[in-house]
Amino acid sequence: METQVIYNTDLHFEHKLWQRELTFWEDELKSFNNRLGELVTKWTDKNILAQLDHYQNQFILHGTVIDKLQEDITMHEVNMSAHYKKDEDVLNYSFVKKHIEFRNKMETQRYIYGELKKDFFRLISKYM
Repeated sequence: METQVIYNTDLHFEHKLWQRELTFWEDELKSFNNRLGELVTKWTDKNILAQLDHYQNQFILHGTVIDKLQEDITMHEVNMSAHYKKDEDVLNYSFVKKHIEFRNKMETQRYIYGELKKDFFRLISKYM
């Protein structure tokens, strides 16, 4: 069995990509909430307002998920920094395993968020 060496810099690079993606999502959510505000002032129909409320709740939920993911990245970076300060540039198996699990979380969240955006765009194209 061949052993693969994974360095702090490899994981740090991926963390930076994820942080940028999460920051972008946060900005998008602000924009989507602004659109919701426009729609709420435009419509009085209770069914439409209920749909808008649903999306507002989804955006709040997604914002919470983003915060948690950012927190997890920060904790991972702190852990990596501690290893680096000890001159341990190569990471242990359990640490890399956690990183891979986090990568899977990001992929799942990327899919969920993509679906939410598609549904929201359908809604605003219908009611704008």
